[in-house]
Amino acid sequence: MHAFDVLGEPVRRRILELLADGERSAGEVCAVIREEFGISQPAVSQHLRVLRDSGFATVRPQGTRRLYAVNPEPLREVEDWLGHFRRFWAQPLDALATELARGRRQRRLAEEAAAAEHRRHDDEGQSAHEERTG
Repeated sequence: MHAFDVLGEPVRRRILELLADGERSAGEVCAVIREEFGISQPAVSQHLRVLRDSGFATVRPQGTRRLYAVNPEPLREVEDWLGHFRRFWAQPLDALATELARGRRQRRLAEEAAAAEHRRHDDEGQSAHEERTG
């Protein structure tokens, strides 16, 4: 099965999102998916099987439970394919990063200037107090 056939299904994408947070039992996955999508346990099991058979998920037994996890290898293949199109969003994202950095720099400089002004004001107040009491 082609990677995008697997990832094109919203339930399977959601399962992968859950597994991306760490290994989960089939029961945990089923409970979340049943609540969010309103599908039966056998339907969730079928999606887990597709993910496992296509290589996107691994499963290991632990006692009576089956623990699922993401297998990153097929995702790397998707990332490689998407690399052909990265130029369409890389430059705008770089520009956004530059603007965010510029904003952070301006805020930092403004905070430093305000702190320096506050210190100067405190020093002037201290000097005036010393002249009056001195």
